[in-house]
Amino acid sequence: MNIVAFPPQTQVEYPTSDGKPMAETMKHILVITYLLDALMAWFRDRSDMYVGANNLIYYLEGFPKKFFAPDVYLIPGLDKTPRRVLKLWETKRAPAVIFEITSRETWKDDIGAKMDLYAELGVREYFVYDVEHEELEPPLVGYRLVEDAYVLMPPDENGKLYSAEMQLELQEVDGALRLINPRTGEMLQTYAESQAAGAEAKELVRDAEELARIAQERTRAVEAENARLRAEIETLRGKQA
Repeated sequence: MNIVAFPPQTQVEYPTSDGKPMAETMKHILVITYLLDALMAWFRDRSDMYVGANNLIYYLEGFPKKFFAPDVYLIPGLDKTPRRVLKLWETKRAPAVIFEITSRETWKDDIGAKMDLYAELGVREYFVYDVEHEELEPPLVGYRLVEDAYVLMPPDENGKLYSAEMQLELQEVDGALRLINPRTGEMLQTYAESQAAGAEAKELVRDAEELARIAQERTRAVEAENARLRAEIETLRGKQA
């Protein structure tokens, strides 16, 4: 679908909220905040990767009812300036990756009308996760846009999906969706988790340095005592001679 720019509509208002809650349950909120935070940390060195969540995205100028609000999304080529809403005729680009955390109320739309719209807009990868395990089997599915239609991503033998757009793997681990670095096999951490891990690592380094200092002091003490004993022995030998 081409993003059409109509003549400026000065009288058109584009609301910043559709009045709906961010998510239905705490489980949904936790998944959304994990994805948002972990992806922001993963792409922190890329100034041209916009990571967003639950914003209204308008795709047809002059028609404020033509919008969608993905749970989490990525727009490569867009700077990180925070935005309350996005207008695709201004950004000149649609999301490359979208996540929807589905539920019993939304799953039909998530794998129905939303898929059709996202394919039309050119969203290259689309992931749907059923955190409650109520509607989808398996609970995590991914689609890749091939020409103008979505093709189901085949999981590997461990149920992982690979995102070429993010260069990350996706897998449900202990009942929660996680992003994985395929080069290291490590799960992506949030900023808070990475800071906590960094603090713990620094503490371990300090402990190791303290143990090394104590060991060095003990070694020097033993060496000094050995030297004193050798000197006493030499003195005794000299007296006996």
